[in-house]
Amino acid sequence: MSKGYLGIDIGSISTKGVIIDENNNIKASEYLWTEGDPLKAVKRLLSTLKLQLADSQIRIVTVGTTGSARKLIGAMTGASVVKNEITAHAIGAMSIHPEVRTIIEIGGQDSKIILIENGIVIDYAMNTLCAAGTGSFLSSQAQRLHINIEDFGRIALQSTKATPIAARCTVFAESDLVHKAQIGHKKEDIVAGLCKAVVANYLNNVGKGKKIISPVVFQGGVSKNIGVVKAFEELLGMPVAVDPNSHLTGALGVALLAKKSRVEKDFFFDITDIEFKTVGYDCKKCSNNCEIICIYREDQIIDAWGNKCENGAVH
Repeated sequence: MSKGYLGIDIGSISTKGVIIDENNNIKASEYLWTEGDPLKAVKRLLSTLKLQLADSQIRIVTVGTTGSARKLIGAMTGASVVKNEITAHAIGAMSIHPEVRTIIEIGGQDSKIILIENGIVIDYAMNTLCAAGTGSFLSSQAQRLHINIEDFGRIALQSTKATPIAARCTVFAESDLVHKAQIGHKKEDIVAGLCKAVVANYLNNVGKGKKIISPVVFQGGVSKNIGVVKAFEELLGMPVAVDPNSHLTGALGVALLAKKSRVEKDFFFDITDIEFKTVGYDCKKCSNNCEIICIYREDQIIDAWGNKCENGAVH
């Protein structure tokens, strides 16, 4: 039986999982919605990955987690590696594109830019405040226009003249969209304009002051939108590479980091049948007033965090 390495990228909007073999080949993968419950989302993820491995002889020996709920899911799965998104996305991108200099990543609720030189991250920036440059913004506008988000990019490519859409923030963009629709702009032109608005917002905020150098790699869920890819290429004046697994790059990166750690312990998919829960409380033992988060496995505490001093330590 060969060894496998599991990487989980758990975000507020989507949950991604990748299992690689000893040669770094992806043997199983899944992308699904978090739906506000990372514990349940990971259970669903693991059930799907287990089915994909049903006919293989792969034994998971290491788990790595990244994303906004990485610590919570790391405790749940007994992960040997828990890494931030910048590191995971950079490692994942370089495993596919060794010469990459600029990584553009746009997810459901945040976006980031990572600059790389000689295989080392030299600068990065993240945007977690304005939704106008993220996937959730595009999804909400697709609903407003009564089109499927999966068709967004294809419709944008039908446009010959993109409608200018205010890109400063979500509120301005939405009101501008409504106004342009009311005065008769074609739907495909408005969609193309929204794609350009997302890119303009990204470059003016996340990419502000950053020197974008080719090769450029685009990843995250929004990279699957060919309208946004085209808008990036037009505004940057250079090709933008999108890998077939661009939506899974963070999970791939942390799976590679887990493998590199060489910390091995058998992972059993049957944790999907175990009850996990989190409990939060305010520590009143000093002026810090820390909010402590405890994670329980079948009513037994397995990890806790949030304390800023020993007074809030949970044993």
